[in-house]
Amino acid sequence: MRMAIDEALKALEKREVPIGAIVVAGDRVIGRGHNLVETLMDATAHAEMQAITAAMSTLGGKYLNDCTLYVTVEPCVMCGGALAWSQIGRVVYGAADDKRGYSTYSERIMHPRTEVVSGVLKDECEALMQQFFSSLRK
Repeated sequence: MRMAIDEALKALEKREVPIGAIVVAGDRVIGRGHNLVETLMDATAHAEMQAITAAMSTLGGKYLNDCTLYVTVEPCVMCGGALAWSQIGRVVYGAADDKRGYSTYSERIMHPRTEVVSGVLKDECEALMQQFFSSLRK
Protein backbone atom coordinates (compact mmCIF):
# COMPACT_ATOMS: atom_id res chain seq x y z
CA MET A 1 0.00 0.00 0.00
CA ARG A 2 2.93 2.33 0.60
CA MET A 3 3.79 2.11 -3.10
CA ALA A 4 0.19 2.99 -3.99
CA ILE A 5 0.43 6.00 -1.67
CA ASP A 6 3.61 7.04 -3.51
CA GLU A 7 1.61 6.90 -6.74
CA ALA A 8 -1.14 9.01 -5.13
CA LEU A 9 1.48 11.62 -4.22
CA LYS A 10 2.47 11.80 -7.90
CA ALA A 11 -1.16 12.57 -8.73
CA LEU A 12 -1.26 15.21 -6.00
CA GLU A 13 1.82 16.91 -7.48
CA LYS A 14 -0.09 17.14 -10.79
CA ARG A 15 -3.17 18.54 -9.02
CA GLU A 16 -5.05 15.35 -9.77
CA VAL A 17 -7.28 13.62 -7.22
CA PRO A 18 -4.61 11.78 -5.18
CA ILE A 19 -5.40 8.15 -5.86
CA GLY A 20 -2.64 5.66 -6.60
CA ALA A 21 -2.65 1.99 -7.51
CA ILE A 22 -0.22 -0.85 -8.08
CA VAL A 23 -0.71 -4.41 -9.27
CA VAL A 24 1.48 -7.12 -7.78
CA ALA A 25 2.07 -10.66 -9.05
CA GLY A 26 3.95 -12.71 -6.48
CA ASP A 27 6.62 -10.34 -5.18
CA ARG A 28 6.83 -8.27 -8.36
CA VAL A 29 5.08 -5.00 -9.23
CA ILE A 30 3.72 -5.47 -12.74
CA GLY A 31 1.58 -2.34 -13.05
CA ARG A 32 1.28 1.04 -11.45
CA GLY A 33 -0.73 4.16 -11.98
CA HIS A 34 -2.19 7.30 -10.53
CA ASN A 35 -5.10 9.48 -11.57
CA LEU A 36 -4.52 11.26 -14.86
CA VAL A 37 -8.09 12.40 -15.50
CA GLU A 38 -7.25 16.12 -15.70
CA THR A 39 -3.87 15.65 -17.40
CA LEU A 40 -5.30 13.47 -20.18
CA MET A 41 -8.77 15.08 -20.13
CA ASP A 42 -10.13 11.54 -19.95
CA ALA A 43 -12.78 10.55 -17.41
CA THR A 44 -11.58 6.94 -17.61
CA ALA A 45 -7.95 7.69 -16.68
CA HIS A 46 -8.33 6.50 -13.08
CA ALA A 47 -5.37 5.08 -11.18
CA GLU A 48 -6.80 1.56 -11.26
CA MET A 49 -7.33 1.66 -15.02
CA GLN A 50 -3.73 2.80 -15.54
CA ALA A 51 -2.41 0.03 -13.28
CA ILE A 52 -4.63 -2.69 -14.81
CA THR A 53 -3.58 -1.76 -18.35
CA ALA A 54 0.11 -1.76 -17.40
CA ALA A 55 -0.22 -5.12 -15.63
CA MET A 56 -1.97 -6.77 -18.56
CA SER A 57 0.67 -5.42 -20.90
CA THR A 58 3.42 -6.79 -18.66
CA LEU A 59 1.79 -10.21 -18.46
CA GLY A 60 0.74 -10.28 -22.09
CA GLY A 61 -2.82 -11.30 -21.25
CA LYS A 62 -6.17 -9.99 -20.11
CA TYR A 63 -6.58 -11.90 -16.84
CA LEU A 64 -5.04 -11.01 -13.49
CA ASN A 65 -6.24 -14.06 -11.50
CA ASP A 66 -3.07 -14.42 -9.43
CA CYS A 67 -2.56 -10.69 -8.86
CA THR A 68 -3.37 -8.16 -6.16
CA LEU A 69 -4.37 -4.56 -6.77
CA TYR A 70 -3.44 -2.12 -4.01
CA VAL A 71 -5.31 1.18 -4.32
CA THR A 72 -5.55 4.09 -1.92
CA VAL A 73 -9.31 4.61 -2.32
CA GLU A 74 -12.14 2.16 -2.93
CA PRO A 75 -12.61 1.63 -6.67
CA CYS A 76 -15.57 3.25 -8.40
CA VAL A 77 -18.14 1.27 -10.38
CA MET A 78 -16.18 1.67 -13.64
CA CYS A 79 -12.95 0.42 -12.08
CA GLY A 80 -14.80 -2.32 -10.20
CA GLY A 81 -16.20 -3.52 -13.52
CA ALA A 82 -12.76 -3.49 -15.13
CA LEU A 83 -11.39 -5.42 -12.17
CA ALA A 84 -14.19 -7.96 -12.53
CA TRP A 85 -13.46 -8.40 -16.24
CA SER A 86 -9.76 -8.88 -15.42
CA GLN A 87 -10.75 -11.54 -12.87
CA ILE A 88 -8.24 -10.03 -10.44
CA GLY A 89 -7.54 -12.30 -7.50
CA ARG A 90 -7.46 -9.70 -4.75
CA VAL A 91 -8.20 -6.00 -4.23
CA VAL A 92 -6.79 -4.16 -1.22
CA TYR A 93 -7.86 -0.57 -0.64
CA GLY A 94 -7.30 2.08 1.98
CA ALA A 95 -10.10 4.63 2.28
CA ALA A 96 -13.74 3.88 1.57
CA ASP A 97 -15.57 6.09 -0.92
CA ASP A 98 -19.04 6.61 0.49
CA LYS A 99 -20.18 8.64 -2.53
CA ARG A 100 -18.82 6.80 -5.57
CA GLY A 101 -17.27 3.56 -4.35
CA TYR A 102 -18.45 0.37 -6.04
CA SER A 103 -19.84 -1.02 -2.77
CA THR A 104 -22.36 1.82 -2.48
CA TYR A 105 -24.01 0.34 -5.58
CA SER A 106 -23.42 -3.38 -5.17
CA GLU A 107 -20.80 -5.71 -3.72
CA ARG A 108 -21.53 -7.97 -6.69
CA ILE A 109 -19.69 -5.69 -9.12
CA MET A 110 -16.42 -7.47 -8.34
CA HIS A 111 -15.72 -10.92 -9.76
CA PRO A 112 -17.16 -13.58 -7.40
CA ARG A 113 -13.70 -15.05 -6.71
CA THR A 114 -12.05 -11.70 -6.00
CA GLU A 115 -11.06 -11.25 -2.36
CA VAL A 116 -11.54 -7.66 -1.15
CA VAL A 117 -9.68 -6.21 1.84
CA SER A 118 -10.49 -2.67 3.00
CA GLY A 119 -9.06 -0.19 5.47
CA VAL A 120 -5.32 -0.80 4.92
CA LEU A 121 -3.49 2.42 5.90
CA LYS A 122 -6.94 4.00 5.86
CA ASP A 123 -5.98 7.11 7.85
CA GLU A 124 -3.09 7.99 5.52
CA CYS A 125 -5.21 7.44 2.44
CA GLU A 126 -8.06 9.54 3.84
CA ALA A 127 -5.64 12.31 4.84
CA LEU A 128 -4.42 12.64 1.23
CA MET A 129 -7.98 13.01 -0.02
CA GLN A 130 -8.88 15.52 2.71
CA GLN A 131 -5.74 17.55 1.99
CA PHE A 132 -6.57 17.69 -1.72
CA PHE A 133 -10.22 18.67 -1.35
CA SER A 134 -9.59 21.20 1.41
CA SER A 135 -7.01 22.91 -0.83
CA LEU A 136 -9.71 23.35 -3.49
CA ARG A 137 -11.98 25.13 -1.04
CA LYS A 138 -9.46 27.83 -0.12
